[in-house]
Amino acid sequence: MWGFEAACLLAAAGLLLIHGARLAGASALFHWWTPLVVVAALLLADMASGIVHWGADTWGSERMPVLGRRFLKPFRIHHLNPDDILRRGFVDLNGDVALLSLPLLMGGLLIPLAGAAGELATVFCVSLGACGLPTNQIHQWAHRGDAPRWVRWLQQRGLILSREGHALHHAAPYTTHYCITTGWCNPALKAIRFFPTLEGWISRLTGLVPRSEEADPAERQVPPRKRSSAAAAGRLKAR
Repeated sequence: MWGFEAACLLAAAGLLLIHGARLAGASALFHWWTPLVVVAALLLADMASGIVHWGADTWGSERMPVLGRRFLKPFRIHHLNPDDILRRGFVDLNGDVALLSLPLLMGGLLIPLAGAAGELATVFCVSLGACGLPTNQIHQWAHRGDAPRWVRWLQQRGLILSREGHALHHAAPYTTHYCITTGWCNPALKAIRFFPTLEGWISRLTGLVPRSEEADPAERQVPPRKRSSAAAAGRLKAR
């Protein structure tokens, strides 16, 4: 799968370059509303990362064809051994997110740039794809104590997910702070009990049990969740 993931990353990078040239050529990047659109895209990318993360942590089985092995299993392993993410290479870490971004980036090419509405919609699509693309990389940095200096600068200013902020997800009960791009959405979602409420609705409608594999020892013979480097960062800050 390494070759496929690398191809997805190259395709995403190529599409971003094409969009940059296209938008710059149409002077669509130089409006007063451009920064607002980028911030909105960051918020939506963060929210989307939380929903995907919550879904992978909460529903389904690792034994599901394709989806279980390819998508759910890495999330479940990460919770059993949070530092496992530190062993993943760049292509393996980011290839899946690149794949998910491709429909959005390709769809943006279909939006005509004639008029302000088309420009705004295209800038938003491209910004959303670009903001979501480094999500897994940002997640890995949140587990690294030796992240590059410029990454730590961004973390300390709340521009991307911080080690301390992500540590809250890896602390009991392990069911909050799912958003892993910027982490901006986490406090509000926790305050309104967004994910527990959504779980309750889904359970009432479908009869499904959240985190059922985790609750059934016959389904999953694994050790308790290990403390992560991110959780350690949170404890150090508290001291």
